[in-house]
Amino acid sequence: MKRAVPVLLLVAAAMLAASPFLIDAAPPEATMGLVQKIFYVHLPSAMIFMVSSIICGVASAIYLMGGRSPKADRVSVAAAELAIVFGLIMLVTGPLWGRKAWGVWWVWDARLTSSLVMWLLYWSFTLLRRFGGPGSETLSAGVGLFGMALVPFVYWSVNVWRTLHPMTSVVPRLPASMGIPLWWDVVAFMCLFAALFALRTRVEKLRTDLDAALADADV
Repeated sequence: MKRAVPVLLLVAAAMLAASPFLIDAAPPEATMGLVQKIFYVHLPSAMIFMVSSIICGVASAIYLMGGRSPKADRVSVAAAELAIVFGLIMLVTGPLWGRKAWGVWWVWDARLTSSLVMWLLYWSFTLLRRFGGPGSETLSAGVGLFGMALVPFVYWSVNVWRTLHPMTSVVPRLPASMGIPLWWDVVAFMCLFAALFALRTRVEKLRTDLDAALADADV
């Protein structure tokens, strides 16, 4: 995986550099106009946020049920931190879009509120790992599981409750002129996520190895 990281970063950089030209060529949405083009960043970041949440939850489950695996623990830590990063992009671009399109920065509907709660959960995960002391690995794994359990709720909430947020059926109905730049950005964000995830997992392994070496040196 270490050899793939530079390739993934180069692919992500090249695709993201080309992305503004594809977005500019896409037609503006009929009712929302130019501001709708934030969608090409907002949706990919939201997708990566959910992917990170699922990876963190699965790794947390493996850690709890698989004999406290150090590898699963490292994966959950890396995924939680990336959920914070991409969740922040989602939460910033969403209100920027909403303010121009619907006249409000924020509404406390099911999709927005549950997304914010899920994002705050990963902050709780990270703070537990940083300041929780002994046993924080187990507690944070429980938080990771809860975060993953929210993913289907966040996804389906717009289909169940009336909300300003578009329903999930919007994306499959996009014309090719909008769908191509959207999926281009999704692939670019996925490549960036994969590279950052591999790097962050590697850093976490080096950190735990260093802590173990220092502990042995103190004995």
